[in-house]
Amino acid sequence: MDFKEIKGLLLDIDGVLYVGDEPIKGSQETLNKLREKYKVMFITNTTTKPKSKVYKKLINMGFHLKEDEIFSALEATKQYLREKKGGVFPLLTDESMVEFREFIYEPVKYVVIGDARDNFNYKNLNKAFRFIINGAEIIAAAKNKYFRDKDQVLSLDCGPFVNALEYATGKKAVIVGKPSENFFNLAVSKMKLNKEEVAVVGDDIEADVKGAIDVGLKGILVKTGKFIPSDLEKDIKPDLVVDSINDLLEYI
Repeated sequence: MDFKEIKGLLLDIDGVLYVGDEPIKGSQETLNKLREKYKVMFITNTTTKPKSKVYKKLINMGFHLKEDEIFSALEATKQYLREKKGGVFPLLTDESMVEFREFIYEPVKYVVIGDARDNFNYKNLNKAFRFIINGAEIIAAAKNKYFRDKDQVLSLDCGPFVNALEYATGKKAVIVGKPSENFFNLAVSKMKLNKEEVAVVGDDIEADVKGAIDVGLKGILVKTGKFIPSDLEKDIKPDLVVDSINDLLEYI
């Protein structure tokens, strides 16, 4: 991959900078060096906690950044809802639900789904199902299949639950976070760069890499986080594959 035209990097967070509660060794220093040459923004499909908590976690791990350099799926979802208007039934964690208080009113026009963890129970899923069959739209803040959990083993993300509600209702969800074109366009616009000048670095070959390539960005896959060897057998060709974010320094 030729980095000559690249001026900016969109870095996925979980799986690229840290896994669970542990930073990727050396990633703080690597980030500082990348900043010397590139504009950097941070993108995340994390929906279990608000952006402010993601920011604090990064700061506590020794990363240097500003909170407004993070663009999250929850932030994009709120922006989408402000434009569309209408009451919301949020299928989220209690922590993330607080972010959507302004949208929780009747009648419910949208069911918003993120990684709700323990709130993915029959009562809540059935309530969401009933709102949808009565006319509400499905808004998926993200649709990731799985993530690398704190115990270093893969765990279910919200995608399978979105699929379940799509199957039961016959409706398709609007995906607001990665890999939606609008999400990447908004992130690039915040950098004030053109698409051909930006590369996405992620551990998810579908949401990060394919999502980036499909909208005209470069896609770089790291072999940390949720990466599994079979990812490389899929019909997706990253522009670059590296063992970790630290290996990017060999190509700049």
